[in-house]
Amino acid sequence: MAVVGATTIYALSWLAWLLFPILAIVLVIATRVGAITGRNLQEAVKDRYGPVPQWVLLGSIVGVNVLTLAADIHAGAAALGLLFHRESNWFLVLFGGAALALVLWGTYDEVERVLKYVLLVLLAYPIAAVLAHPYWSRVLRDTFIPHFSMNREYVTGAVAMLGTAITGYVYVWQTVQIAEEQPSEGLRKTRQLDAIVGTFFSVAIIWFILIATGATLGVQHRPVDTAEDAAQALAPVAGSYASSVFGVGLLGSALIAVPVLMITTGYVVGGQLDVRRGLSEPIRNAPAFYGVITASTVLAVLLSAIGISPIRLLFLASIVAGVATPIGLTALMLVTSDRRLMGDRAVSGPLRVAGWGITAIVTFLSLLYLAQQITAGGS
Repeated sequence: MAVVGATTIYALSWLAWLLFPILAIVLVIATRVGAITGRNLQEAVKDRYGPVPQWVLLGSIVGVNVLTLAADIHAGAAALGLLFHRESNWFLVLFGGAALALVLWGTYDEVERVLKYVLLVLLAYPIAAVLAHPYWSRVLRDTFIPHFSMNREYVTGAVAMLGTAITGYVYVWQTVQIAEEQPSEGLRKTRQLDAIVGTFFSVAIIWFILIATGATLGVQHRPVDTAEDAAQALAPVAGSYASSVFGVGLLGSALIAVPVLMITTGYVVGGQLDVRRGLSEPIRNAPAFYGVITASTVLAVLLSAIGISPIRLLFLASIVAGVATPIGLTALMLVTSDRRLMGDRAVSGPLRVAGWGITAIVTFLSLLYLAQQITAGGS
């Protein structure tokens, strides 16, 4: 989001709030799929459709997951670098290994409950947005009067925002959790409400990040290439401690995201190969499941060391996720509309129309982005 704010300033602030209904609708649909079919999305596609759709979906999920995993591992290492004032590459293996240990030792749930409080440091962004003294008339205009531009930076920023918010692992992980839990009807509605409330606060933070970075880095035309650059958006509130505050928030978010990416990859590949899987299984009973998790982590660590800055790698991962998301959304909507899988509880009416509408919008933006890149490459 820091890169988007620095390049488009406030122009995409309207899209930040549009992400709330978009993501809420997708998560509600994903919750219903997991609860009613008892399968995660990859398993449902594998059981219902032919080999081509299931392998295409698997490739899109795993490809984006591994790249995003590499970006988040690099981000976690960069956060440690900011906090300890050392080169981030020294921490790549340490951070990746620590996150993997959380999963293999079965302690991730306990750590996640603590880390959620660490993310309260992100509340510094609303304060930073106010102290940066943005042009509030322009902020409010761009937020409440949506407008679209064919400018390449604008389209790229829009795809990155959508890729960050509704990347495949978000709703696939939702189907995994719900399918594993198999909640009652009342608990399913509670899980949906939890997802919606969490989405609202996530979107609010995204909006404040855009405003804070737009008002500091964007108006000064300062590019965001490193974690240190991104941290400067917090300078109005944290001053000389901006890097440390940013580092704590970045570390907490990375430690929450990395294990989820690992586990989701293990579940979708395990479902495709039809092997025993699940965090409740000891390693000796599910070696393939944990082997996939370990292999994806090792590959991600290697990718994170290729020399791209963590902020740029995160931005690249969001772009790739945005381009690949139409595949997962199409699969989700096909499953949720399929009466053979969902019975008489298949999604219909306004929710179905909204779901397909979101899929169409994301697909259009992805194709537009690809067309612009091809045109630019040929000129």
